[in-house]
Amino acid sequence: MDGREIDLKQENLDNLKMRLKGRLLESGEADYDECRKVWNDMFDRKPAFIVRCLETHDVIECIKFAREHDLLLCIKGGGHNIAGLATADGAFMLDMSLMRGVWVDPLRKIAHAQAGCLLGDVDRETQLYGLAAILGFVSTTGITGLTLGGGFGYLTRRWGWTSDNVTGMDLVTADGRLVRASKDENADLFWGLRGGGGNFGVIVDIDYKLYPVGPEIIGGLVAWHASEAPKVCELYRTLTMLAPTELTLMLFLRPAPPASWLPKEIHGKPIVIISACYTGNLHEGQKAISRIKAFGNPVGDILIPRPYTQMQSLLDTTQPKGRRNYWKSEFLPYIKSSLCDKIIKHADGITSPHSSVILMHIGGALNHLGEEHSAAGNRDAQFVLNFLGSWDKADDDRQNIEWARNAWDDIKSFSTGGNYINFQTEDEGQSRIDAALGNGLQRLAGIKSKWDPQNVFRINRNIKPL
Repeated sequence: MDGREIDLKQENLDNLKMRLKGRLLESGEADYDECRKVWNDMFDRKPAFIVRCLETHDVIECIKFAREHDLLLCIKGGGHNIAGLATADGAFMLDMSLMRGVWVDPLRKIAHAQAGCLLGDVDRETQLYGLAAILGFVSTTGITGLTLGGGFGYLTRRWGWTSDNVTGMDLVTADGRLVRASKDENADLFWGLRGGGGNFGVIVDIDYKLYPVGPEIIGGLVAWHASEAPKVCELYRTLTMLAPTELTLMLFLRPAPPASWLPKEIHGKPIVIISACYTGNLHEGQKAISRIKAFGNPVGDILIPRPYTQMQSLLDTTQPKGRRNYWKSEFLPYIKSSLCDKIIKHADGITSPHSSVILMHIGGALNHLGEEHSAAGNRDAQFVLNFLGSWDKADDDRQNIEWARNAWDDIKSFSTGGNYINFQTEDEGQSRIDAALGNGLQRLAGIKSKWDPQNVFRINRNIKPL
């Protein structure tokens, strides 16, 4: 990160404070330390000061101030990014996390959500009308970073990337203007925002297309001893070949967490889990999951009818704020038996009780749109494979990072060649950005040149102006 010493006169900051509705925090003030923290504890950075934005006017004033004083800007929404992109030493942080309003238009099936919203904020409001936006798997994730990077979750197989289901965004540009991006207004910018990350401005709100989902769906987890992993992986491979798009399946290999639905005697021991979420007709859903529930000798089964909002938060306890995290990930076109053998081998080598190997089935609607539809691209992806390293102590960094890297090195030949930009770690360079954005990179650089020619927004997976 290109943090720097900031030398501002107190009168400059005082003048800024007078123009803001939100609070300006400096080091040592109450709430400063809490606000600067992000989800991934590997990043303990100290911005020079933080503004807790309460309205769009605050964002405009902050960007103008940053330009006037040549300050490094970082933007925090949910702060859930694996690479710690919400923070930087010596930077001016715009903390959007207090802007969490959600307004639902059930007739038009649109949700208007402010940029600081978490997934759970949107889900709770939309489910009041039996509707849902296409969001991710963990309810404490911020909507903005998820959406700008493409985004996927339980509904992606039916309706595509999160960004495919955005109808418009409002943002503040590098020169302090509030603009609208949609298919009818600033269409080039709209194309780039849907997958190109935070390169073009500060999002203040997003409009999402909504679909009839829930309030009750069928979802949950079934777990088996790791000794059954080869058969469970083959079951997963077979089911995903046949699954209707209403059914999304995930496979986890990991040490058993201390969860109440698992017997105490297997806590900490290796298990394999299939997670299922069926969002169609409940009677058909029972048929769709029957093979999972009848398979082998499960050690735990909570695959049941449940509220959709409950399904959306079921994995939250596996992703708490304050752990150290390092991931390696690839998109896959299909699953081969030989890949299953490799991931079972690497799951065997997990060095932390919180780490896991995860396969996520996303194939369906996203594959039916052309690569030119949006910057998200990767329209050949059917699965996401993630080696998720997660641990508690800095002393354990090396062994956990090496586990993720070695496992990833061993499976790269199975990749589509693309990867999910939101899963990129800080140490991944330009070649990984190129692989994630593919043929759209040149077009994105042109959009960057138009909307942010000075690269004001660069604490991100950066696209440099032409």
